[in-house]
Amino acid sequence: MDALRLAFGTLTVLPTPPPRVVDRRVGSWAMTLAPLVGLVLAVPAGLLLWLAAGDRTATPALQPAPAAALTVALLAVLTRAMHLDGLADTADGLGSGKPAPQALEVMRKGDVGPFGVVTLVLVLLVQVLALAELVAEGHGVAALVPALVASRLVLPVVCLRGVPAARRDGLGQAVAGTVSWGQLLLAVGLAAAVTTLAALVTPGPQSLEPGVLLRTGAAVAVALAAGLLLLRRCVVRLGGVTGDVLGACVEVTFTVALVALTVLL
Repeated sequence: MDALRLAFGTLTVLPTPPPRVVDRRVGSWAMTLAPLVGLVLAVPAGLLLWLAAGDRTATPALQPAPAAALTVALLAVLTRAMHLDGLADTADGLGSGKPAPQALEVMRKGDVGPFGVVTLVLVLLVQVLALAELVAEGHGVAALVPALVASRLVLPVVCLRGVPAARRDGLGQAVAGTVSWGQLLLAVGLAAAVTTLAALVTPGPQSLEPGVLLRTGAAVAVALAAGLLLLRRCVVRLGGVTGDVLGACVEVTFTVALVALTVLL
C-alpha cells in the first residue's frame, strides 16, 4: 500500500494518502507498479478523447487536432506537468555544455532555458499531431492506452539495479538502482495485462485483433528503446539519473509510442 500511495501521490495529481514509510524498498515497488498509474490516467484521458472525437460511426464533437490537444492538456493537469518540467530541465542540463556538477545545478533551478522551451514546444506538438492522426484513423483511444502504460513502464526500466543516481538527494536518489530484474519482469507482465484488459473495453473490436496487438507491442518496444537511449545519454553526461531524468524518460517514451503507433497501426 505504501508503494501504491507513493506511486500515485508522486506521479499524479489524484488525492492520495501519504505513505507511512518512504525508503528505497518502497520506492522500488512504487516504480514497479508505475504501469498501473498509466492505466488510471488513461481512464479520464481516454474518456475525454472518445467524447470529443467520437468514433467512425458517430459525428465527432471536435476535429481530431483539438480533441488531441485537449487530451494532452488533461494529461498535463493530471500529472501536475511534472514530467514535462523534468523534460525541460533535462534538456537544459544536457544542452548547457557544462560539466556534470554545473549541468545538474542548471537542472535544479526553477526557470526554463532555451533548450527546455524548444524541447517542450516540439514534444507537445509531436504528441498532439500524432494523437490527432491516430484519432483520424479511428485508433485514438486504442493507441492512447498502450502509450500511457508504456511511458510508465519505462520507470522500472530506468531504475534497474546498476543505474546510479546523479545526486545524493531527491527522487532519483530514492529510486535509482532499486528495481530488480524480477520486479521488472513483474512490471512488464502487469503492463501487458492492464493493456490487454483495456483493449477488452476499448471501443472498436480492431484493438483485439492479433495483428494489431503484435504491432502495438512493437511500438511499445520502440518507445522503450527511445527511453533507454535517453537514459544512457543522461548517465554518461550527468553521472546518473535524477527525478528530472525520470520525467524526461516518461515524456520521450510516450511521444515515441504515439509516433510509432501512427506508423504501425
